[in-house]
Amino acid sequence: MRVLFLDPLGTLGGAERMVLDLIAAIRILAPDAATGLIVAGDGPLVEEAAALGATVQLLPLPEQWAVIGDSALSGGGIGKLAALASQAAVGVGTLAPYLARLRRAIRDFRPGVVHTHGMKMHLLGAIVAPAGVPLVWHMHDFLGRRRLMSRALRAAAHRVDGVLANSRAVADDARNVLARKQVTVAYNAIDTDTFTPGGDVADLDALAGVPAAPSGTLRVGLVATYARWKGHDVFLDAAARVVRASPVPVRFYIVGGEVYHSARSQFTQAELRDMTRKRSISEHVVFVPFQRNPERVFRALDVMVHASTLPEPFGRTIVEAMACECAVVAADEGGAAELVTAGVDALSVRPRDPVSLADACMSLLRDHELRSRLGAQGRATAVRRFSRVRLGREVLDEYARLGVR
Repeated sequence: MRVLFLDPLGTLGGAERMVLDLIAAIRILAPDAATGLIVAGDGPLVEEAAALGATVQLLPLPEQWAVIGDSALSGGGIGKLAALASQAAVGVGTLAPYLARLRRAIRDFRPGVVHTHGMKMHLLGAIVAPAGVPLVWHMHDFLGRRRLMSRALRAAAHRVDGVLANSRAVADDARNVLARKQVTVAYNAIDTDTFTPGGDVADLDALAGVPAAPSGTLRVGLVATYARWKGHDVFLDAAARVVRASPVPVRFYIVGGEVYHSARSQFTQAELRDMTRKRSISEHVVFVPFQRNPERVFRALDVMVHASTLPEPFGRTIVEAMACECAVVAADEGGAAELVTAGVDALSVRPRDPVSLADACMSLLRDHELRSRLGAQGRATAVRRFSRVRLGREVLDEYARLGVR
């Protein structure tokens, strides 16, 4: 079996970490299989995939195309649309040579299946994947939110042979957009041998470049890219409420960074720092850069918050934190709602509601036993439901359905 993955980013967001989990799972379950990865942007994914035994080729997408995305249309208006069309027109001359290089790289690997991740790679894969080679789209996001890509992928869906989705919510959305095409749910996985409560603990204050928090300070963190929908504003609104009412010293950590190329898709750190100043909580909020080993971060936190303002396709950090026995507060919507049992292995809160989020954080900050109980049960849930081997079996079953050998 020869499996070739296509991914648009070399950074380590949730989708990219899932690619690593899938490469590792295939290596475990089908040790004779050859795995390859063509990635359109440089970053740590390249090195980590190679370390797992994959054949990796970096094939950077032309800049004009890398920055085009539905987020560029945020705010609407004819001017935005005209600017995007002009940008695409400039890039037309660079796309044809790129497609030729991508087609040649795929052919040289001789794949038995091409498995794409990310909207742009779904579309490019549909254009260049060899005839007779099954093409699998792995949906990590809600296609229905994407005005441009939903139309483009609907038009290209006749070329795809299998569609996987990382949650029921994403699967339902994909079926709606792709004219009821068969979609199989395969929840993401994590390495439960890496994400454990034991091991190295990050010094979050040192990483943030700030003095150590006073003894007894509890730590509440949001671990996410700076994507605008990840809820940093809701997190900071809740933090302001907690700071005013908490009976114990507390420090809030924003862990992550800017990873996307598409225009207008993310906050800058300057914007986030300005939010803390406007809420008069600058001394209580610190910024930790992106960490390649997030398990060390989760072990350092007392509470991990998921605060996304749009339905989460999956919510990988929820599962990672649970596996590290960190108490989790998660917005009860989208794929995230499928990962936890409220009050058993996490606390669920109303999405986009800083009051609900602040109340949940206060409950955990006041009650050490509650934090411990949720953490222990969260670990059990992560091991039972989100192992790499489980994901590998489900994906290999999909390949078998498509006749991949």
